[in-house]
Amino acid sequence: MDFNHYSVLLAETIEQLHVKPDGIYVDGTLGGGGHAFQVCSRLAAGHFYGIDQDDAAIRAAWSRLAPFADKVTILRNNYCNMRAALSGEGVEKVDGILLDLGVSSYQLDTEERGFSYRYDAPLDMRMDRRQSLTAGEIVNKYSESDLYRIIRDYGEEKFAKNIAKHIVKTRADKPVETTYELNEIIRAAIPAKMRQNGHPSRQTFQAIRIECNKELEVLKDSLDDFIQMLNPSGRLCVITFHSLEDRIVKNLFRKNENPCTCPSDFPVCVCGKVSMGRVVTKKAILPSEQELLENSRSKSAKLRVFERNGQR
Repeated sequence: MDFNHYSVLLAETIEQLHVKPDGIYVDGTLGGGGHAFQVCSRLAAGHFYGIDQDDAAIRAAWSRLAPFADKVTILRNNYCNMRAALSGEGVEKVDGILLDLGVSSYQLDTEERGFSYRYDAPLDMRMDRRQSLTAGEIVNKYSESDLYRIIRDYGEEKFAKNIAKHIVKTRADKPVETTYELNEIIRAAIPAKMRQNGHPSRQTFQAIRIECNKELEVLKDSLDDFIQMLNPSGRLCVITFHSLEDRIVKNLFRKNENPCTCPSDFPVCVCGKVSMGRVVTKKAILPSEQELLENSRSKSAKLRVFERNGQR
């Protein structure tokens, strides 16, 4: 199938990036290139770098960005390696960075990728199909306590303990191999009267996907680095899709705006930690009503923006 992904909060993100014609911009989650196309169309002497782990996304992005081929470089990598990847291209500082942390429609709707509980497929969920860890390995090899922790923390699932218990009990007879097999285990672990609000597997699948791709660890380990890579007045725009991601972004943005660790009763700062810039979005930017009508998957999206100060 064609790589299909609705570019969430597209107009809002491009507005917040403040694209300069001669600037250098990076999309760390390139996807099908929707945001990238809008950035590239505003560049003259500038250059755009796109990063993605997914081979299908890279093929789609190259096709979409073909009109701007002379000002585009695409790298297959995890965005957590952005600094090293760009350094290899001779780039140390940039004017804007974008992250859209959503799973693409292509990934969700390509059955064999195993991201969705809506299709019967092998348990995969790898964004980078070169990696060895799959959702199937997590479900079949992780201990009951680790499964419980992941489903509780990453899925915020109130029946996490029972779901983990049912997974371990089922796999003792035979491995859990497909999404539908996992669906049945989850359904059996959740009381019938509690299965009314959405699909019962949604939160558990989210949790396993996050663990499989180490999504929260990668995000936590990257944002400080990205802010340091920005030129003065450069901006970092991050689109999140669930509360765990949003909390990480919000807290790390605040810490970079006000890193002082001195006790509140100290008359002056003595810790020596200096602000890296300012949080532009005191409240997250949300999708418009029109966007929600066009794409229901946008409903949980939030955009937060950080601007680098004048210090290099």
